[in-house]
Amino acid sequence: MTVKEIEAACDAGQVLDFSTHVAGEVKLPLHAMFYPLGFPMSFHTNSAEALELAAELFGIHKQEYDTLPVRVDMYVTEGGSSECPPAPEHRFIWPMRLTFADPDNFMIYDMDNRRTHIYVTSGAMGHKPFVGSLFLGASSISHNCISDVTPVHSACVALDGHGVLLCGDSGAGKSTLSYACARAGWTFVTDDASYLLNGGTDRVVLGNHNQVRFRPHAAELFPELQGRGITPRLVGKPSIEVPTSMLPHMKCCRMARVDFIVFLNRQHTEQHELVPYRKDVARYSMQQTIFGTPQSLAIGHRAIERLLKVDVFELRYTNLDWAIERLRKLVQEGQ
Repeated sequence: MTVKEIEAACDAGQVLDFSTHVAGEVKLPLHAMFYPLGFPMSFHTNSAEALELAAELFGIHKQEYDTLPVRVDMYVTEGGSSECPPAPEHRFIWPMRLTFADPDNFMIYDMDNRRTHIYVTSGAMGHKPFVGSLFLGASSISHNCISDVTPVHSACVALDGHGVLLCGDSGAGKSTLSYACARAGWTFVTDDASYLLNGGTDRVVLGNHNQVRFRPHAAELFPELQGRGITPRLVGKPSIEVPTSMLPHMKCCRMARVDFIVFLNRQHTEQHELVPYRKDVARYSMQQTIFGTPQSLAIGHRAIERLLKVDVFELRYTNLDWAIERLRKLVQEGQ
């Protein structure tokens, strides 16, 4: 109201009510505890659909660690476009981190208080893979990555108790090779994101062993993937997402102790070989995925140094069967 309008209201003896200016918290009557990667998360929402989605994503995990729970509040507002929101952008200004798709669909991390606020429309909820993977799926792990684990962009498989990290850029073949190893009798830990436990002296990594994702062309390599639907995840990155429970031939485990690090190179077609790789490149490649305060970064860097005590190799290949057997020889003979 303008000053003149307020004057007129006062002259008329009106009582003005500005109670709508009070910042009130939206009621979130639905609540459940989940344990992504084994860490406690207290989930609150006003949407039964959101609660169901959280149960689909996290319900299979059991509590493994007694850390302070991360609180995730998910607000679903009515309306919004029925089209899938654009791929979100990320901004980080300590202690806040923002994941922003559009003005109606965004997520705010409060790192100081281990709390995440998710805001999505009912229209966006029609695209569960988008909301599940880019919002809800990421809602708690960012907090764990500050204090509990150090993220490493890698797949992980294990043979005879020896874990192998498969590293490389997106599209390097981590998911394809990790799944191919699993088909050949290895234990599957994760296809793309490994989390190194902070503290201690060991090199234990955790992973989401409950799901494996493929690029669509993987169906040409693995007949069991043919006919499965393609899930639009990020712009330009459609994928086939399959719960490992639907692949009964796979042995899965939530963690492994890393004894070898292997960077994948499918572009080197002159000769198939496994060669020693530069630890300085490996170090920077791993460091670029962590974030936080100077203190938390120091913890992450120490964890990476602990990991880099093992031998690092580059696997140059184009043939999957050759790659699997060469990795098998590496584990069994150490070279």
